[in-house]
Amino acid sequence: MIKSNRTFIIWGVAAALCLSAGSLLAQNDNGGGGNGGGQGGFGRGNFDPAQFQQRIMDGIRDQLGFTNDADWNAVQPLVQKVMDARRDIGVGGGFGRMFRNRGGNNGGGPGGGRGGFFGGQPSPEAEALQKAIDDNSPPAQIKAALARYEASQKVKQDKLVQAQDQLRQVLTVKQEAQATLLGLLQ
Repeated sequence: MIKSNRTFIIWGVAAALCLSAGSLLAQNDNGGGGNGGGQGGFGRGNFDPAQFQQRIMDGIRDQLGFTNDADWNAVQPLVQKVMDARRDIGVGGGFGRMFRNRGGNNGGGPGGGRGGFFGGQPSPEAEALQKAIDDNSPPAQIKAALARYEASQKVKQDKLVQAQDQLRQVLTVKQEAQATLLGLLQ
């Protein structure tokens, strides 16, 4: 039971890192029926990103052993900061791009499905790099776009390290170990 809960939390953290409550594609299916069956599943119109994120946070709280609301309320923003920083880096590693519709617009707005992994928005540097690749730009132009993208990723990685260090400072050794197993810390 504990192992399955831990696995759920790890997968949940990974998913939550990819998802942003403000940028999810929570669509209304005009009536609440359809794929999700009204059970709060991932069906169209029934997925509540805020509820999903709250479940993830509750699971992290449980796994880290916080029973006191005051203690958790002090730590939760630091956990969220780490998750946001991971999301900004792009936990999907660009894999979302492998599944986009190259032939046209698949609902992803102008440019046809150019959103990041799980509906997140790619950085302008990622967009510029992808455009250079798609346009079969000269190698020097692709190399320059790649350098800008890598520099932007370095800044985001530095923010993640800083957020992780801040979280680590308020955790016990046992909580730090658990947070590492959950993928919050490296």
